Parts: sequence; structure tokens; C-alpha cells
Amino acid sequence: MCQRVERSYEWRYLQVAVDPLSGEVWWRWSERLGKEAAVAALSEWRALGVAVVVWDNAGSHRAREVREVGVELVYLPAYSPELNPVERVFCEVRRCVEGVVYGSLEAKLAAVAGALGGLRDGMVRLVGWDWIREALEGLPCD
Repeated sequence: MCQRVERSYEWRYLQVAVDPLSGEVWWRWSERLGKEAAVAALSEWRALGVAVVVWDNAGSHRAREVREVGVELVYLPAYSPELNPVERVFCEVRRCVEGVVYGSLEAKLAAVAGALGGLRDGMVRLVGWDWIREALEGLPCD
């Protein structure tokens, strides 16, 4: 049996934010990862109402410019992706889109967007663990 493969060296980085309480999800594509991309994402999401972001301790996530955006940043301990709700979203998206030859980067980006849209209804179940909900509901209101 022959399996079709695609040899193309084009990519985009997917940046995702998800609200474990409401299930709302925001995403954007970036050509690079680094502090500039992190600032752009946080600025965009802040304008849409995102107030807190939980993420790993990547160097770009700890940059001064990133901390100054005005979004509360919660850093996870090293080697703990199981604590990051977005990692579960990435796993589900991969499950939906892997193993397909898309023919173009745009077609794959559209498939990922479709997968993210398809997850909206089940997002609270996917990432709304009790301990996350309790922590978020316990934050002081402005």
C-alpha cells in the first residue's frame, strides 16, 4: 500500500487562547514565534476581553515587552504541559487534521480553523477542569 505524502516546507504558528469558563476560543496565525508574536497576540486578545493567560515559561513569554501588555500572565512549572488547557486544544486539533494531504498551506490553515470552530461547543468540557474553574472564579474582579 502506498501512502501519499506532501513535501512542503511552509508553516505558520498557531497561537490560541481559550476561556475555560465560557468555552470561547481565540486564535491567530504567526509567521514566527518570539516576543513580537507574543505581544501581538496578547494585545489582540486583550482588546477582545482576555484578562488572564496561562502559558509555559518560554523565554519569549517572559520578555519585558510581553509583561507590559496588560494581561495577567500565569506561568506554568517546567515540563507540565498537562496543566495548560491549550495543550488539550492542540491535541484535539491534531486529531482532526493529521494524516491528510492538503495540497497547500492555506488549505491546511482552513482545516485547522474548521477544527477549532468545531470544538467550540465542547470546549468547556475539554478545558474547564474543576481546579481551573475554581481558580478563575476566585480571582478578584476589577
